[in-house]
Amino acid sequence: MSTYNKLLHSYYRECEEADVSRETLRAYLFELCNEHDVDLYLEKDNEALAIIEERFHAGVQRILDHEPMNYVLGYSYFFGYKLKVGKDVLIPRYETEELIGLILATTDEIKADKLVVGDIGTGSGAIAIALKKEEPRFEVHASDISSDALKVARENALLNEADIHFYQGSMCEPMLEAGLKLDVLVSNPPYIKADEKLESSVVDYEPHVALFGGDDGLKFYRMILADAKKLVKEDGLIFFEMGYDQRDNLTRLAREHFPDAQIEVFKDLGHNDRMMRIILKPR
Repeated sequence: MSTYNKLLHSYYRECEEADVSRETLRAYLFELCNEHDVDLYLEKDNEALAIIEERFHAGVQRILDHEPMNYVLGYSYFFGYKLKVGKDVLIPRYETEELIGLILATTDEIKADKLVVGDIGTGSGAIAIALKKEEPRFEVHASDISSDALKVARENALLNEADIHFYQGSMCEPMLEAGLKLDVLVSNPPYIKADEKLESSVVDYEPHVALFGGDDGLKFYRMILADAKKLVKEDGLIFFEMGYDQRDNLTRLAREHFPDAQIEVFKDLGHNDRMMRIILKPR
């Protein structure tokens, strides 16, 4: 048996050899301890519980092989909500939390008892769940082409007691078939260019269907914008997460479909262009 501190130190050399951050191992052990009501920082010099030590050793081997820590844990956090994640869905990113903040700040100014919101390409359900939990007046609908992703999203909605209507299908198609008219359309579609170089932990473990957006990264924006006029109300809103280098091309594309709309791009906390807001017509 080892103390928690010794468990961490026993892998530091292997971390350096594998180019894995020590902080990743510390975060992993912290989560394992939390699951068993152990305060790692207060008990770091105490003898580790056998179940924690066993899971730590097994999980570290996967992390040293560059499997994302959240896949090893089986869950992640997004906007304070715990979400199941696995090979069928992307791990939610911190940048996407900023998109939630932008949507909430914008819709807070709209005086309506109910707003119909559609999340296109929901994946784990992170965006849909955060929006529903943070703003109960939202009637939230979410779609994804992957039945496996939708299974995860439904589990996460149940886990977080979020009432969301789910649909399977490509981009806007299932919501159009359902006859929906949205006040707010939001999407964080796959936007990575086909030839872009990514970390092995992303390429080897995260679902490619949720990552890559064609040669220029704009394939799915084109699909959504082509149908948006039929799906979104005349005075509705559209929000996108976007790649840091897609500002000009995506703005041009959005302008082609909505020449009279107010189109703005917002930076994330890393000062990268990350979010687009399209106001079709001021209310």
